[in-house]
Amino acid sequence: MEQYVERVVDLLDPSLNRLYNCTVEEARERVRSGRPEAVRTIEGSFALVAQDGKIVRLARSLDRPMRYFLAKRHEGPALFVADRMDTIRDALAREGLADQFHPSYTRMVPAHYVVEIQLVGCPDPEPTYTRFFTPQRNRFSTDLDDLGRRYIGALADELAKWLRQVPDREPLGVAFSGGVDSGAVFLTTYHVLRQLGQSPARLKAFTLTFGDGPDLEQARVFLDRLGLGLFLEPIEADFAALDPGETLRVVEDYKPLDLEAASMTLALCRGIRARYPDWRYLLDGDGGDENLKDYPIEENPELTIRSVVNNLLLYHEGWGVGRLKHSLTYSGGLSRSYTRTYAPQRYCGFEGFSPFTRPAVVEVAEGIPFDALTQGDVSRLYALKGEIVARGIKALTGLDMPVFEKRRFQHGAVSRDKLRQKLPAQEAVYRRQFLALYP
Repeated sequence: MEQYVERVVDLLDPSLNRLYNCTVEEARERVRSGRPEAVRTIEGSFALVAQDGKIVRLARSLDRPMRYFLAKRHEGPALFVADRMDTIRDALAREGLADQFHPSYTRMVPAHYVVEIQLVGCPDPEPTYTRFFTPQRNRFSTDLDDLGRRYIGALADELAKWLRQVPDREPLGVAFSGGVDSGAVFLTTYHVLRQLGQSPARLKAFTLTFGDGPDLEQARVFLDRLGLGLFLEPIEADFAALDPGETLRVVEDYKPLDLEAASMTLALCRGIRARYPDWRYLLDGDGGDENLKDYPIEENPELTIRSVVNNLLLYHEGWGVGRLKHSLTYSGGLSRSYTRTYAPQRYCGFEGFSPFTRPAVVEVAEGIPFDALTQGDVSRLYALKGEIVARGIKALTGLDMPVFEKRRFQHGAVSRDKLRQKLPAQEAVYRRQFLALYP
């Protein structure tokens, strides 16, 4: 009988793992065990592959995109793992396997699951998924002050863990619009730096502007009201330089809203990089909307307020693994769309961090009794985030955080009408462009 020889090609950059309570090898051993309770104990940002004979297990945090591709060889299957499709494609080409590649054949590891793959030859069995993060829903009271203290307290704890790993002389930038999420990240970082005995002078609030978007004025008003206006630094960008085709190549996805947001992140990162060639660390508020369910329900015909408040991690994971609409190629929710932040930052040489993606923060958010607080009223749901976050910031810092009406990142940097001149709203247009990248 012919003996198949399995092979794993790990193309992930191990230096991107940021772990607080174990080494990378110890974390990999926890993934290798396949025990979800062991993987749950890993604190920090990670994307890990672990092999145990013919069994391969993969796991990632919410902020680390991770893909795999199973290639066929005469001597046995080879599993290629990377954070990008084009990295996998190029590795296959180097080994003479380029003809096997198609983007739809790549698979995204969903956040919060251990994915197990058996390399046993042809035909290959389906991967299995074991959840390692299952926050308890509705476990807190309806006291908004208590919810705010818990939520922003968890945010501060995660920022402190991250800051302790950053060299204390490195400058820190916050992608800042003056909205609830970026405002909370900026003010909490400012507070935690002082608590740690570090200088807040390291901090800058970078605000993207194309000249006619409302975010710059909002950011200025936000900081001026708190006497912190000296931290604001506008980043002026050239609207004519926006290239949706380039953004699509960087993000490797075709969802219009994510491409719009990624285009803004790319413009912001380029502007910072041009001004500060050695800048490394950027913070942002990505995940804050998902945590407190602050998306316009009326824009998605599949959603009702009941589906939003009654489904665990809906905005983080989509409808979930094993559901009819679960895409193996892309996963769902923020698990899929985090590339809108991760990919542009990496492309421009930054290391990004959003404390809203950490399980400890997400866990508090899922414990909020949204149904009891909103009673089916959509307007109450939309108002809830500002209420909870502002109360939490007040309790932590003593500052009265301004709260403005929600606005997407892309709609704050440039007017909606002008944005449409460069970025059409039709997903089909981007799908065609994306597939054309892989003839």
